[in-house]
Amino acid sequence: MSRMLVRSVAALAIGLFCGSAMAAGSSAPFGYTPDPALMRETPAQLRVRIQRACVSTQAGIQGGSQGSASRGCGCYATRVLRAMTPAELAAYRSTGIFDETTRVKAFAALDSCGLKRPS
Repeated sequence: MSRMLVRSVAALAIGLFCGSAMAAGSSAPFGYTPDPALMRETPAQLRVRIQRACVSTQAGIQGGSQGSASRGCGCYATRVLRAMTPAELAAYRSTGIFDETTRVKAFAALDSCGLKRPS
């Protein structure tokens, strides 16, 4: 169970912040398979999933502990989910990554919540 969770969080983090794949003309990382659980998760479960991916990514960016990013990432996850349209949410559920319009909203949420953008 924890192995699947770690893989899901890692895949989501890659999907959220993968600039190189976007630059190459594709928004999906190569070899990535979305977690089928995304299709049946509640909004609260999606929020936790997004928050965990954010915490992991921010800890790496900031060089700190995961606990230090938890509050800001809760803000981020809430804002991103609230900003997503039903079509964007459906796309996220089916692909496991944010589409281009959702990425713009995600970067705005990072800024609003005082988090660092990945480079």
